[in-house]
Amino acid sequence: MRGQLANVAPFGSLIHLTLTQSTMKSYPTRPIRLITPAPPGGSTDLLARLIGPRLAEALKGAIVIDNRGGAGGVVAAELTARAAPDGYTLLMAYSAHTTNVSLNPKANYRAVDDYQPITQVTSAPLVLVVNPQVMPVNSVEEMFAYGKANPAKMNFGSAGNGSGAHMAIELLKYMTGAKAQHIPYKGMGPAVIDLLGGQVPAMFAGIVPIQPQLRAGRVRAIAVTSARRAPALPQLPTIAESGVPGYEVTVWYGVCAPTATPQPILTKLNADIIKALNMPDLRQRLADNGVDAAPMSREEYAAFISSEMKKWAKVIKDAGIQPE
Repeated sequence: MRGQLANVAPFGSLIHLTLTQSTMKSYPTRPIRLITPAPPGGSTDLLARLIGPRLAEALKGAIVIDNRGGAGGVVAAELTARAAPDGYTLLMAYSAHTTNVSLNPKANYRAVDDYQPITQVTSAPLVLVVNPQVMPVNSVEEMFAYGKANPAKMNFGSAGNGSGAHMAIELLKYMTGAKAQHIPYKGMGPAVIDLLGGQVPAMFAGIVPIQPQLRAGRVRAIAVTSARRAPALPQLPTIAESGVPGYEVTVWYGVCAPTATPQPILTKLNADIIKALNMPDLRQRLADNGVDAAPMSREEYAAFISSEMKKWAKVIKDAGIQPE
């Protein structure tokens, strides 16, 4: 009798299952809010607005982009964690989602326990660039040599503490023992301005935002941070190729939901987002903006988030990186 009863759902669970099945026949019945951890106009907002219409098409519903910038993604993450778990509030999570829990002691969310992973959306490398008038190098090897000869000049700008660019610097220091000073800015724009002005000689940057400066010859690209060469800059070696085997940093985006969101809704969202990401026109538009579509199963995405948290928690701890 005990074995038979073990497979019988409690009465409350049966009600929940029936309600979920009924809801799924019509979901979504109202607009879905995609909370985006950035103000309008930036690359994160651009990505959300590229994906939103195609996702709406796949879901046969409406997507509303809700820009909630602030605290390196913490504001958006906390807002999503507190939202009703009904499938109508989603988070456009990004790389900082897994570093903030180690870098920001005020972050009132848990990157794993407070969310259900749906799928990764995109992945993109950063490019290591220098101002050739200040740091006259053409390769990672030459940069290390320059740093040994000029330790006081090894300053790297970034969009801010905890950003992908910051983590790229810290991982390079961690893996090589190189000495370098991180100079955080309030956004990529101010960092690029100081790079062009020579106030900082080097930085890691997104490929698309830095392309105009590369074409004009104002900055020089010497390597990319991905495990494989970037299609947008195929002539550039990876940092791993350049004498740092195993080095890899990508800026990724994905979609998560509040933790108690019903499983059938999560399954549907995963399938429909992947359907949207496989649309040729969306893939091309993403490629034109320097990013690759990177859909995953929910299990793959959960494992990826967990591995990113462990990787960066160790780097942050061992490198002694202090919270802001």
